[in-house]
Order: sequence, then structure tokens, then C-alpha cells
Amino acid sequence: MKMLALNWNDLKNPYGGGAEVHLEELLRRLVKYGHEVTLFCSGWKGCKAEEETEGIRIIRRGNRYNFNLIAPFHLRKLTRQNRFDLLIEDVNKIPFYTPLYLDIKTLVVVPHLFATTVFHEINFVLGTYIYLAERPMVPFYRGLPYNVISESTADDIASRGVPRENISIIHCGIDRELYSYDPSVTKYERPTILYLGRIKKYKSVQHLIEAFSRVREKLPSARLMVVGAGDYQPQLKSLAQKLNVADHVEFPGFVPSAEKVERMRRAHVAVLPSLKEGWGLTNIESNSVGTTVIAANSPGLRDSVRDGETGFLYEYGNIEQLTQKLLAVLTDEALRHKLEQGGLKWAEEFNWDSAARKFEKLILELGGKNR
Repeated sequence: MKMLALNWNDLKNPYGGGAEVHLEELLRRLVKYGHEVTLFCSGWKGCKAEEETEGIRIIRRGNRYNFNLIAPFHLRKLTRQNRFDLLIEDVNKIPFYTPLYLDIKTLVVVPHLFATTVFHEINFVLGTYIYLAERPMVPFYRGLPYNVISESTADDIASRGVPRENISIIHCGIDRELYSYDPSVTKYERPTILYLGRIKKYKSVQHLIEAFSRVREKLPSARLMVVGAGDYQPQLKSLAQKLNVADHVEFPGFVPSAEKVERMRRAHVAVLPSLKEGWGLTNIESNSVGTTVIAANSPGLRDSVRDGETGFLYEYGNIEQLTQKLLAVLTDEALRHKLEQGGLKWAEEFNWDSAARKFEKLILELGGKNR
């Protein structure tokens, strides 16, 4: 098939994240399976307007601030010049509302929708814009098939009025070569907690720092690593200073893949305290390298953790509950080892090759079922 994929960013974009990893892992494999793929996305200062990456033709236009406004013009031109069999629209942030101006078979891919979560991250004016831009999605995309990455996102979309039979679920995979278990690697000498991901307000790392300060009251040797980059880092550093734990919280920023995996392997526990996620890929990656996880019982995250088997879930925002879960893992070696073994077994179920084959099967089955 000849496919056109639409997303806000590609993986080379400085603002690329988990949604881009998910889409491009699938697209690269579709190319290997013999399909022709073009990815249309926004650009950034100094980027190449067009290039080919692992067989994917990438076209970049506009920027992150105007992409949804200029996309219709370019998409109409692209579809006139090319006889695409299918449009894969990745709804990440604001929908493009392509059914209004394109007549092409379409699969709607949704990592997750923001809904009211957006108000936890940005100012009220911009938050209202994004919130309202999401609201009309269901009626405008009526009758089209949706593909999501978690049961939580499927529930969210169904609650908005999309029939269950129009929603398919394909879990993310992981890079098993990168996130591999090495039994020769030992944990850090000090009890070490890891947060790995973008540093945004809605990720709620502030809850983890508050819990960490309480953990140190019982376990003074404990330390915390907050690995990643983002605009909420200054506030987190200020909070660590206020709670008198700054000397025991490390903020290394963005780190290379090899260092990231080493930190994941050597940490005693990885924590995701986010308010909402599409899936919680870092939970599976941590499990795959032999590290147990603790995550908020939030949409997406609850799908990637088997509570009491691969790690623990706690009530979002409940600092005391998070503190107790951390102390349990950090002070009970037998419990931690049990959870690590459960996590290794759980992570074996996820790989990108399997996800891509399921995705290919889905798009081939769609055929002429939608417009």
C-alpha cells in the first residue's frame, strides 16, 4: 500500500516524544514489509524540508505553532499529486480534522487525548484552545476506525461516543536490543530512585520529590535521579531546595541512550507519577532491563503495570501512599527481587515487530470499509 502518515512532529524534532517513537517504529517496519510511506509533519529552525529516513519519505512544513493551520493546504496538494491508499492521522495534541477537506481512507491513531489534563500543564488561555479543539473530534471523524495503544485510551474515546467496534488496541513494543537484561550489572550501592522522561508539570515529578523527602526520614542513604529535560525543571530544583534534599537529587538532564539504560539497570526502582499517559512505555522498558516500577494509578500507566506483580500502583497525588510503596521496595530485597522477576516476564510480551504486524493486518483489513 501507499500510505501518508500525519503527525505534529517526527523523531528528529526537538519536541518529539513517545508518540513519535510509537508511530515511526511502526512506519519503519511497514516500509520493510514492502509498503511505501510518506510522513508529513512540522519543521523547526534549521531542519531539512524533506529527507528520507530508513525508507520513510519525510516532508516538513511550518512549525509547531502554525502547523495545524497550514496543514490543510499542503495535504490537499500532496493527495492530489500522489495516489495514496490510506491516511494514518496521529492525533497527538490537536486533531487536524482531515475529513473536512480530504477524501481518503483514514485510520485515526490516538496515543492519548488531553481533555482537562491540559490545564495542569499550560496557562488557561492556551489550555482552553487545546481543550476546545479536541471536543469536536468525534462528530467530525464519525464512522472512521480508531487505533489506540491502551485500554485506558480506548475507554476515553468510547466515553466520547465512538462505538467500541470502531476501536482497536495495539500495545507499544520496546527496543529489546537496547532495553535488555544484563544479570552482571549490579544495583547502585545507595538505594536509588529513578524518574526518566520529559520534565513537564503534568508529569507530577513534584509528587515524587515530596515523597522522596519523606523516604529520607526513614532511609537517609536514599537518593533520587531525575533524568530528562523540560521546562518544569527549575521548579523541581526549587522544591528540592525547599525540602532540604537538593544534595541528594540529581538532575543530569537529557542523557545518551547507553547512559540512560545503565541508570535504568542500576536503579532500585523507577517511578512514573504522571496524571495521564497514553501507555507508560518507560514502565515496560524498566521492567525489561530488570528494574521494578511504581506508577500512579492513572490512565495509561495502570495498563502498563501489573500491581503487585511487576511493580506497584498508587493513588495519583497520594504522597504518603507513594512514600510507603517506595520504602517497601527499597527496604525489602526479597520483595524487590520478586517484582523484578515478574517485570522481566511481563516485558517479554512487548516487541515492535509483533506490534507492527498487528498494525499492518489492521490497515490491510480496513480496505474499503471507510471513506
